[in-house]
Amino acid sequence: MDNLNAMLEPGQIVCHPQQSDWGKGQVQSNINGKLTVMFEHMGKVVIDSHRVALLPLFE
Repeated sequence: MDNLNAMLEPGQIVCHPQQSDWGKGQVQSNINGKLTVMFEHMGKVVIDSHRVALLPLFE
């Protein structure tokens, strides 16, 4: 599977499609298919871009 989050950059706001209770998250870094995201209700999470496609939020 391709890197599903290649276009995401630090500072962008996203949500996890299967974990809506985590709240909104802010991308901290996107390096070699590993995204570090700080979520409102979950804290810092490292996500494998080859397995999960985060949804960008445009507010």
